[in-house]
Amino acid sequence: MSERTYPVVTVDDRCESRIRAGHVWVYESDVTADTKPADGVICDVVSRRGRYLGTGFYNSASKIRVRILSTNANDTFDEAFWERRVRYAIEYRRTVMRSPEDFLCCRLIFGEADQFPGLTVDRMGDVLVTETLSLGIEQRKHIIFPAIVRVLAEMGVPVRALYERNDVAIRKLEGMEENTGFYTCEGLEPDPAITETEICENGIYYYVDFMHGQKTGFFLDQKYNRLAAARLAKGRTVLDCFTHTGSFALNAAKAGAKHVDAVDISADAIAMTRRNAERNGLAGSMDFICADVFAYLDELNAKKQRKYDMIILDPPAFTKSAGTVKNAYGGYREINRKALQLLPRGGYFATASCSHFMPSDLFCRMLREAAYDARISLRQIEARQQAPDHPILWNVPETDYLKFYLFQVI
Repeated sequence: MSERTYPVVTVDDRCESRIRAGHVWVYESDVTADTKPADGVICDVVSRRGRYLGTGFYNSASKIRVRILSTNANDTFDEAFWERRVRYAIEYRRTVMRSPEDFLCCRLIFGEADQFPGLTVDRMGDVLVTETLSLGIEQRKHIIFPAIVRVLAEMGVPVRALYERNDVAIRKLEGMEENTGFYTCEGLEPDPAITETEICENGIYYYVDFMHGQKTGFFLDQKYNRLAAARLAKGRTVLDCFTHTGSFALNAAKAGAKHVDAVDISADAIAMTRRNAERNGLAGSMDFICADVFAYLDELNAKKQRKYDMIILDPPAFTKSAGTVKNAYGGYREINRKALQLLPRGGYFATASCSHFMPSDLFCRMLREAAYDARISLRQIEARQQAPDHPILWNVPETDYLKFYLFQVI
């Protein structure tokens, strides 16, 4: 082990066990002593007996006091270290995505699952969109971001712009301000007037508003789930709820659905869905409905309109904290019941949750109760998760967040 020169944080036995099991967070309540490092610096984490456990970013402003970077005591956190991490993450995507086309729009870095605590990097063609949620990464982005651009260039991947989407309230919990804007470095010459880019996923073209759209502008994690749902859509009348930019709806229409209704409460989302449909020549088989999904399903049920034989539910996260899981459970149960009541026997149903606070066992219990309330039975076709560019680190359950099920109603 190399000579240690980093500040030291001592943790209790419970935290020691958790780190040895592979988790990468040290909470405020885990710390028994520290040498008061400056926020954002790299520190060593040791057991109460002084045994080395790992090295990570320190932040006294955060409930996650230390985010572990490495458990290898011989690591040195220089520019070469970060470039190796970048290269490893990008090479992983080139390997696991099903085709070179899928690598054109994918998540290049997924936070803790890629050993970049609190960092998200999405590739949207020749535009990279980032979200930085840890102070340690924020202080080192001048090393990490140029390394990403450089490694991609070596692979023959051009990058036109890197845009930071740090407009999230959670940054305040890390002692950082919210901000957005283009990042500039060697090899990047962004045009500030450009707010959109175009990507192609599953053979469908999308306009992506990376400046103003939700999160980084497009949800890449459902890439292969969209294909799985689309395989069931041919010849069917499909309702896509919470359509956002129309991704499930467009996949269904492209697969040969008889008709697709795309519903979202956001007028901007519906406008983008219409644009995307027109871009792909699919608008003739679709309708675009700006409405609250809960109210829309209530209206259909009240009128006993059962015109759909496939319904897709991909709602936003109903819970973003452990304290709201109970309310979220009720919301998921209600929306799934309302949708299931509209489907005929033999109809098809796709449903999802993107919150890691709603674990798979709880989500499944909710679906059983929703099916019971709707007086139907569910025959499972597939149980799926997020695409492999959003890898699940088994020792960090927070990285396992997306649940996606396909059923037939019987």
